[in-house]
Amino acid sequence: MKGAAMPADKKPGPSVKDDELYEKLRDEGNSKEKSARIANAAAASSRSEVGHRGGQSGSYDDWTVDDLRKRAAELDVEGRSSMSKDELIDALRHH
Repeated sequence: MKGAAMPADKKPGPSVKDDELYEKLRDEGNSKEKSARIANAAAASSRSEVGHRGGQSGSYDDWTVDDLRKRAAELDVEGRSSMSKDELIDALRHH
């Protein structure tokens, strides 16, 4: 569809840099905002690079027991106060 004219009612607007990707994402059920963000990010680099750019969170193994307990409290993990580090990690990974 790239290069082909889109009907005026389907055109996402001048701020979207990759109309083809935008429409594909919208057809998949993504919001207008999310589709525009992804389409613009892909247009600024390459489509394959966009998926690899996401953040990474550190491994729970690197967290302190205190930090693990705080996270477990945020998720309402029962019994967290008496859990060992390994038990906390397992509970957080399977919550």
